[in-house]
Amino acid sequence: MYGYGPGLCWMFVLPIIWLMFLAFLGLIVWAVVRLTREWRPRHDNGAAHQETAEEILDRRYARGEIDAEEYRQARANLTEHRGKE
Repeated sequence: MYGYGPGLCWMFVLPIIWLMFLAFLGLIVWAVVRLTREWRPRHDNGAAHQETAEEILDRRYARGEIDAEEYRQARANLTEHRGKE
């Protein structure tokens, strides 16, 4: 019955174990790639949105960094400057 010795069954089992090990490693790599993709910031077409001066001014006013008078003065200054271009 054991014409080739008791190691014959390992000839069939070892490739299966190696395939399972490789599948497990592939699963780990897939999970790491999947998780790191979710944590990266996403940009449209690879280009980041660059804020205009008006958007920055609006954001600063909304946060309370500048008061209404400074906002009106800066907005008028921007409008005047845009008209000269």
